[in-house]
Amino acid sequence: MSTFIRKSHNVSALLYHAVCPSKYRRAVFSAEVDEVLRETCLEIAARYEIVFLEIGTDHDHVHFLMQSVPTYSPSRIVQIVKSLTAREVFRRVPSVKKQLWGGAFWSSGFFVDTVGRHGSEETIRRYVKEQGTEKEYVRLHSQQMELF
Repeated sequence: MSTFIRKSHNVSALLYHAVCPSKYRRAVFSAEVDEVLRETCLEIAARYEIVFLEIGTDHDHVHFLMQSVPTYSPSRIVQIVKSLTAREVFRRVPSVKKQLWGGAFWSSGFFVDTVGRHGSEETIRRYVKEQGTEKEYVRLHSQQMELF
């Protein structure tokens, strides 16, 4: 669950749902790629002020439910996530680079929306979980609520 992020001069609860397709919509998300993606996202969370509430993959795209501070725009958050995850996937799973010619892991486009405009956080969380068929969708990460 999301919580308020308290900074010295502001308090925020900005939630974003982002969908990032792989380049050419190739089915590149395997168990190995999923694990690298999850680990990289947790490293991003530690380094940047981005909290990954839910991460889920289908064969050719990834859903992120993220929370961040107002200093990052939604497009900047997606840029950070896409650039760092692509570099790590290519470095740690070199076989993926052979599937994607041209040297890019992600498609240049993406979808991002604020949570609350078209549904509550729980609705988006459920939507992310129900993507693809049960056998195809992989839940990589789910943030638990912190009490203190």
